Amino acid sequence: MLIPKSCERCNEESRRKTCSRFNIQMICMECNDKEKKHAKYKLACEVEFNEVKKGNFNFEGIGLPSDLYTITIKK
Repeated sequence: MLIPKSCERCNEESRRKTCSRFNIQMICMECNDKEKKHAKYKLACEVEFNEVKKGNFNFEGIGLPSDLYTITIKK
C-alpha cells in the first residue's frame, strides 16, 4: 500500500501520518489531534479493539462524524 504524501482529510502535505480511528483515511498529526479530542473518539477505539479481538483485521471504523468532517476539510 502506498502512503499518500498529503493528509487524506485536510489535503495538507505531511511526512508523518497515521490511520484514523473513525475510518481508513491516512491523516496528518494535526488531524489526528483533532480526532482525539472528539467526543466519539473513545467509542471508535473501543469498537475497533473489539473487532480486532473477534479477528476482524480489516475493520473500516465507525465512520467519520459529520462535525469533524466539516471542521477539517480544506479546499
